[in-house]
Amino acid sequence: MMLEPLTVELLAMVVLALCLDLLLGDPSWLPHPVVGMGRCIARLERAWNQGSAETRRRRGIWLAVVVVGGTWTLAWCLLTVLAWISPSLALAAELALLATAFATRGLSEAARAVADPLRRGDLPAARHALSRIVGRDTDTLGESGLSRGAVESVAENTVDGITAPLCWALLGGAPLALAYKAVNTLDSMVGYRHPRYEAFGWASARLDDLVNWVPARLTVMAMWLSAWVIGGRTHGAMAATWHAAPRHPSPNAGWPEAMVAHLLGVQLGGLNHYAGRLSKRATLGRPLEPLAVGHIERAIHYMHGGWLGVLVLMAPLVVLREWLT
Repeated sequence: MMLEPLTVELLAMVVLALCLDLLLGDPSWLPHPVVGMGRCIARLERAWNQGSAETRRRRGIWLAVVVVGGTWTLAWCLLTVLAWISPSLALAAELALLATAFATRGLSEAARAVADPLRRGDLPAARHALSRIVGRDTDTLGESGLSRGAVESVAENTVDGITAPLCWALLGGAPLALAYKAVNTLDSMVGYRHPRYEAFGWASARLDDLVNWVPARLTVMAMWLSAWVIGGRTHGAMAATWHAAPRHPSPNAGWPEAMVAHLLGVQLGGLNHYAGRLSKRATLGRPLEPLAVGHIERAIHYMHGGWLGVLVLMAPLVVLREWLT
């Protein structure tokens, strides 16, 4: 069973899990761990998110501890019991659990669900598809706005959905990868800006910032390196990203968004509407090209370059540790 961190065997297991996700994605008929995490978070939120701001913040810390720690413990115990029954069964279970931590196929399919109708000129279908993956209003968006939304979603979620769980999987197998997914699910449910979650979701949001800090920046390096192979405006992209990314309201999401913007030669960010209310974000990149549907597919290429690059960057650490031990 692959519970030892950073071994060549675990690296092979993670690569197989990525391939399994690319091949199958997340079949709707299979139970997904994130669904269980979401139900647990929803129940605890209803029970604990009350009282004074100080009380809710304290309970929010306990929420993060219980959900993240509980997820790691359940996964570890499951694999330990299965290893006692049959090592082969434990290996198969860990492979399946690791595959659920990645969203490579799902992210590319969601982006192409916007691009395909957009190419046909079917704006209503493209708007509906984008509304399923972003929180902004999409009813009035044209090709440029729809393309921007899809490109931003691909860039940001490359970290959340692929490279961050990949990094944590290499450090601690399926238990740590699923613990990361628990952090990410907490942030998506209670960590965003809303009066109800300002105190209760504080710990979840800060924890998500922490666990994504290194993966986000490693992903930027990987995307930049991959662009030398698959093409892109690499000259000055790293320096420009370093300068522009901190302007994003998120300490991590701005990094892959800024890098993809500079590699594509487009401008991301700007004005969005949320429930009819105007929101203005800093712009990232320079508008050397008008945003169009073709940029969505190119963003998907950088997504793949990102996770492949992270594997290439981390593989020597795995081999070195194996050699030293």
